Amino acid sequence: MSTTQSIKQRFGIIGTSPLLDRALDTAIRVANSDLTVLITGESGVGKENFSKIIHALSARKHNQFIAVNCGAIPAGTINSELFGHEKGAFTGAVNERKGYFETADKGTIFLDEISELPQDTQAYLLRVLESGEFIRVGSSKVEKTDVRVVAATNVDLEEKVRKGKFREDLYYRLNTVPIRIPALKDRREDINLLFRKFAMDMAERYHTDPVRLDEQARHLLESYRWPGNVRELKNVAEQISVLSENKLLTPEDLVQFVPNIAKRNLPVPSEFGVQNNESFQEREILYKFLFEMKSDLNDLKNLVFELVRQNDLTMPDASSYRGLQSQSFPNPNNLQRRDFENNHSVFSHLDDDSEEAYRPIIIDKQDKDFHKAEVVEASLNLIEMEKELILKALKKHQNRRKEAATDLGISERTLYRKIKEYELG
Repeated sequence: MSTTQSIKQRFGIIGTSPLLDRALDTAIRVANSDLTVLITGESGVGKENFSKIIHALSARKHNQFIAVNCGAIPAGTINSELFGHEKGAFTGAVNERKGYFETADKGTIFLDEISELPQDTQAYLLRVLESGEFIRVGSSKVEKTDVRVVAATNVDLEEKVRKGKFREDLYYRLNTVPIRIPALKDRREDINLLFRKFAMDMAERYHTDPVRLDEQARHLLESYRWPGNVRELKNVAEQISVLSENKLLTPEDLVQFVPNIAKRNLPVPSEFGVQNNESFQEREILYKFLFEMKSDLNDLKNLVFELVRQNDLTMPDASSYRGLQSQSFPNPNNLQRRDFENNHSVFSHLDDDSEEAYRPIIIDKQDKDFHKAEVVEASLNLIEMEKELILKALKKHQNRRKEAATDLGISERTLYRKIKEYELG
């Protein structure tokens, strides 16, 4: 078993994403050194867990680990919290106090939300990183500490440096070894694994059967962006485990707990690609529509050949019309009716099931305009194409949605959602 896999088991890291493995491998390699590490990633991806892994795999593992949320400490007291203060240094300082850097001597200190540090505190931190020296608030005595610093942020520190809100020298000192933890939307192959893990944990805690996802619910879960990342996914899994009456979850069940989970731009595949099964059923509708267009085009071609045969016409040289191959396919619903002899429409025969529809079509050869056709621009709006195919299926099956959904190759739930979304019925 590889080192990465054993570390995953030891620390409960769930996932097979290459991006996650790369970040974990970097943490493992840097752990046994004293280099400063800067962990970046969106809120909720597990930055503190990585800092604990680095500490646990280092030579400092038997000494103290302290996690500090820099954004949660008021600017007026953060210097005292980090570096300590002397008795009487300020109002309320009735006793001397050791700061986190002094307390964590020989250990590791994790500074989360490092971007929230005030400017003066940034200068003090830079001195600690460069020389291990600090001064308590209200004191003039220089203290020494041997602390490994692991910092984390969910913002772009380089941008803050450019705006003058973060010291450039401190940024480069912190960024000795950068580790980027991928967001959940960038490791979609892990979403279902994480959900199952959280559901199993809840089931074991409360001695119940774990909730499960049907195939459509799983696709819906994996297509959601998860702005809160792993933290949000865990909260959703725990909430569903406690409140859901069903143990096999459908897309409708998920929408009850995460109302925005079904909101996305369809049917165009997103930046995450087809391999993630996003918008799978919507693409099925689109493909089916394109096959329908191909069938209609073949019918039209057969009709032209029949006209030529019955009226003893001569086909023009096809090479002179090759330029038409690059034209967009015409939308059958947008074709303009053209009358030939006795104002009979050629296209009126396509949708007529009566015997009259199959009588021979006679074209007046003297009409010099009979061969002229109007090229109609096809609609390239995929949503409109999807609407049109749904309406066509409903009309074909006389609004029987179950049969229409089967013909479209989607579930009845998806068809109902599409009808409601597009206000088709």
